[in-house]
Amino acid sequence: MQLLINIDVDDLDRAVEFYRSGLGLHARRRLFGGSVVEMSGAASRIFLLAKASGSLASPTAGSVRIYHRHWTPVHLDFEVDEITAAVQRALAAGAELEGEIQSMRWGRLATLSDPFGHGFCLIQFSGKSYDEIA
Repeated sequence: MQLLINIDVDDLDRAVEFYRSGLGLHARRRLFGGSVVEMSGAASRIFLLAKASGSLASPTAGSVRIYHRHWTPVHLDFEVDEITAAVQRALAAGAELEGEIQSMRWGRLATLSDPFGHGFCLIQFSGKSYDEIA
């Protein structure tokens, strides 16, 4: 089984640039009349979907898409080799850092949000990674 990740954004070109320059992914191809861009360079493919702000999140849901900082029960973690440089690259591309880089027994963690309000983490593992606490 393969995991495909879909991220709604209201400005597709801006999203492609953020995920390219901020997180090191690259645009593989455009789909569905150019309304979706498949990004590669991570273990799972990430699809950026052009969806207008204020549009219905689903035909039966009463909620609409919003692109200011919001909470969602799902977020992405990107494993990086050097967290300080990765955070700086993400910030330069438009991310917001939500606190200091934290150090734990298993490594270092930075919590951020992308320019569309989606939360994500950068993780630099050390030692035995999560096995340190398992």
